[in-house]
Amino acid sequence: MIDTEDLSHSDANQPWKFSQCFGDKGDIENITEADVISTVEFDHTGDYLATGDKGGRVVLFERNESKKGCEYRFHTEFQSHDAEFDYLKSLEIEEKINKIKWCKRQNQAHFLLSTNDKTIKLWKVYEKSLKVVSENNLSDGLQRPPSLLNMSSLKLPRMTLHDKIIAATPRRIYANAHTYHINSISVNSDGETYLSADDLRINLWNLGIADQSFNIVDIKPANMEELTEVITAAEFHPTSCNLFMYSSSKGTIKLADMRENALCDSHSKQFEEWMDPAQHSFFTEITSSISDVRFSNDGRYILSRDYMTVKIWDVNMEREPVKTINIHEQLRERLCDTYENDAIFDKFEAVFSGDGKSVMTGSYNNNFMIYPNATDAGSDDTEIVLQADKSAFKAKKTGVPTSMGGLMKGGKDTSRSSSPARGGVAHNNFMKRESDFDSIDFKKNILHLSWHPHENSVAIAATNNLFVFSTL
Repeated sequence: MIDTEDLSHSDANQPWKFSQCFGDKGDIENITEADVISTVEFDHTGDYLATGDKGGRVVLFERNESKKGCEYRFHTEFQSHDAEFDYLKSLEIEEKINKIKWCKRQNQAHFLLSTNDKTIKLWKVYEKSLKVVSENNLSDGLQRPPSLLNMSSLKLPRMTLHDKIIAATPRRIYANAHTYHINSISVNSDGETYLSADDLRINLWNLGIADQSFNIVDIKPANMEELTEVITAAEFHPTSCNLFMYSSSKGTIKLADMRENALCDSHSKQFEEWMDPAQHSFFTEITSSISDVRFSNDGRYILSRDYMTVKIWDVNMEREPVKTINIHEQLRERLCDTYENDAIFDKFEAVFSGDGKSVMTGSYNNNFMIYPNATDAGSDDTEIVLQADKSAFKAKKTGVPTSMGGLMKGGKDTSRSSSPARGGVAHNNFMKRESDFDSIDFKKNILHLSWHPHENSVAIAATNNLFVFSTL
């Protein structure tokens, strides 16, 4: 196994290549809504990969050690959640899997948490042996009456191994603790607790106790008309089990310490970039809402994603991010159009690489971007654009480098540098080359992705397909 400290090479020097794809590669118009992937997550070893979809299913993949490079094979599939109906509130609860989080493996079995809008489940996935009776008193095929059997001819039935299957059983069901939709779950570094967050509250759970949780954040006002923000994401610190952070629709990130208060509404640090009120518009509140926050593995940096940008924060500097990457700058003049087609409400994720140096996020036209050495102040600000669609198959067959963006013409490389601006790094987005706004396919949005914890391999959810790209 490669340690994260050994990942000293730059992603920019290693060509990213399409590795494999799982799922139906048919036209997007023929895709069933239930098959759309809604979350992707590598486990702590990177040997297993989990996806959840809008139909409530969880599919697990395992590393195929017999293949060179980074390739996975199907491991097992199970129905995690089903559609429910809340009769008291007359609300339908979707089966869609919002998040999957792996628990650290302690024995031969795997444990993972999955959640829909209301209910969290702890699943045990293990190898189960199926045995059959191979020999008994009637194994000679003669259906003799009991009167003809004597004591000397009686024998104990013999069981022999018939097959081995991968079984999944729910060990705990954590229900009835959230009034609003759950947007985040995060397992603590202590291995015993985890948090779950909805729009207004964050709860702390013990993995072994299903019927009791402890409320650690509550921003619900006494009068709901005074509500000004909601919680959008939350995550535990990777090494300090007392620290966690949560983001808001106002564009702020709050770091809280559970040792200071039982109710952590008073945060210890708040990360927020000042914005000139004169630059505010009707869409500012929507575009500044943070859709995802992540700690780097060493806990030094925080990665946040909103509709327009990716920001990298140093945990010791609250005033401004150390780097700002503009993702959708070319949409700024067309936000009215994205509002009308609801694209402006898309919640993009962003992730760190295993060594915490590079970052990745998604965009439209099935494009996703990798920023090598983004946390390095002296880096050359390179952006690598890749496309998770049919072009990846064609590129692999014809030998065309797959580190080229799908919107580039003439097969040019999309690894490029950008000029600094606005106190951060303004990256020329792929849409800068797109003169026609209508050519952007907003239905092909890369919202969910995950980075292998120990190597340069990434998993990308593109509608109902799971793509794997790697430098191996």
